[in-house]
Amino acid sequence: MAEHDFTDKVALVTGGGSGIGEACAMTFARSGAKVIVADFDKDGGDRVTEAIRAESLDATFVEVDVSKPEQIEAMVAESVETYGGLHVAVNNAGIGGAQALTGEYPIDSWQQVIEVNLSGVFYCMRHEIPAMLTSGGGAIVNMASILGSVGFANSAAYVAAKHGVVGLTKTAAIEYSAQGIRVNSVGPGFINTPLLAENLDDETLKVIAGMHPIGRLGEAQEVADLVAFLGSDEASFCTGGYYLVDGAYTAN
Repeated sequence: MAEHDFTDKVALVTGGGSGIGEACAMTFARSGAKVIVADFDKDGGDRVTEAIRAESLDATFVEVDVSKPEQIEAMVAESVETYGGLHVAVNNAGIGGAQALTGEYPIDSWQQVIEVNLSGVFYCMRHEIPAMLTSGGGAIVNMASILGSVGFANSAAYVAAKHGVVGLTKTAAIEYSAQGIRVNSVGPGFINTPLLAENLDDETLKVIAGMHPIGRLGEAQEVADLVAFLGSDEASFCTGGYYLVDGAYTAN
């Protein structure tokens, strides 16, 4: 785990109850931050929060559905009320959606994926940015994907949403960099997480692992280390970027 100093900083992680979000929450906590673990899954969020507290570190769980803007507003307000501010936000919550050709893609799945994976990121920034301005600045890391820059068959909604996250990130960075808020996105390749395991069988996972020239799937901690860097003062000149952590998947 890369080491950065987040002492006296408040970090919010959506989708913090498992996978990449869990690794990010643990990494920020171990680096000194007070962490808000936000997730739709109460059991997962409680588990990660307790794991952080078991190391005598500071964390609070907030149950949230990122597709509901009023819940996002309440989540940010609770973060500020609990810890006195907001300095880092990782907008990581997301879903996979249906697998189907574009001409056959279920409308309800399209709407759900766009609402969670794209609108959810907007709703988060809509309320995180004012809180960060009040706190004197901060850093936002939006979880995109390799599919924010390339296509992938049978995943129209997911690909469209992640491309949207990359564009939304660039726009917010232009708007707020001069006010002390940096905004970046991260593009993980296929990462060994519960989301992947729940949606793909073992044979498919082997095929996908082979698509990465490095010869394997990524690990959640490898993504969390990049996220922590982008959230840290060491990344002070990094804003508006889209940073791949993909084992050379997109280099093919």
